[in-house]
Amino acid sequence: MDATGPAGGTAMIRLSGVGKTYDDGTVAVQAVDLDVAPGELLCLVGPSGCGKSTTLKMINRLIEPSTGRIEIDGRDVTGEDPVRLRRGIGYVIQQVGLFPHQKILTNVMTVPLLYGESRATARARATELMELVGLDPATYADRYPHQLSGGQRQRVGVARALAADPPVLLMDEPFGAVDPVVRVRLQDEFKRLQRDLGKTVVLVTHDIDEAVRMGDRVAVFATGGRLAQHATPAELLARPADDFVADFVGSERGLRRLSVTPVETEHLEPLDDVRLGDLGAAVEIGCTLEEALAAMLRSDNAMVAVKRGAIFLGVLTPAGVHRALRASLAAAG
Repeated sequence: MDATGPAGGTAMIRLSGVGKTYDDGTVAVQAVDLDVAPGELLCLVGPSGCGKSTTLKMINRLIEPSTGRIEIDGRDVTGEDPVRLRRGIGYVIQQVGLFPHQKILTNVMTVPLLYGESRATARARATELMELVGLDPATYADRYPHQLSGGQRQRVGVARALAADPPVLLMDEPFGAVDPVVRVRLQDEFKRLQRDLGKTVVLVTHDIDEAVRMGDRVAVFATGGRLAQHATPAELLARPADDFVADFVGSERGLRRLSVTPVETEHLEPLDDVRLGDLGAAVEIGCTLEEALAAMLRSDNAMVAVKRGAIFLGVLTPAGVHRALRASLAAAG
């Protein structure tokens, strides 16, 4: 039987009845059934001690599952050599885990060299990846980790995880150690990078806002290692599966819908005799209400131009944001 993902396609990752019980009887993760489609970014979210990081580590078998079956690209990896398995999976952690006495370029070259690539090939791959994550090799290649900011070190960690071109990338609280402003920028940049590369990503976070912002789907874990809900961000905010999920998502979930509701033409108002550049701030149709509102707040005008490429479609006003959010809430019931 083919493994099928949430949208009906083939699953890149499938957990079937995967659980973890320790020798002292502690149940860290109850039997979890979970699919991740190719190219999907799945966020695992929940309170401390709920089993989300344990679930992530069972995928690459840093923690061995007590029960269940793990498939990657249709292949049962439960009985494979774990070291070989991990070399084919990118892994990024909050502390980054860079080698402190190696230069940045050498850190990124580590995985290709482990695979037997020549130093010239590994160097070329590492240089390409540094550029991809926004670190100019001419500036950063010969620096050491302690000479970089937290956000820059996190970028190096992502580059190193991508060095072997893995189909699957696992990330455990990757942005938790950086300040809020840098965190949002890294989230946006990584989401763009993930879309461009088509990687399948499982990302652990304790932050529901990060999960809703980044995830194509979100898996909410409850205390005791129970998978409480697995849904798109919009579905999660609209219809929490139980009281635990509703409480975890919070009473602000109506406001959080700003980050999952796109700007559409029916939200706009025409504005005669205006050019695209006249309003200063402009956003693309299809961006989220959150992005449009942020642009509006940065502008001197109480509105933002909405465009499709170079074509001006209309303006979004605060009243339009309100109407769009109310319509989204009404549609969600």
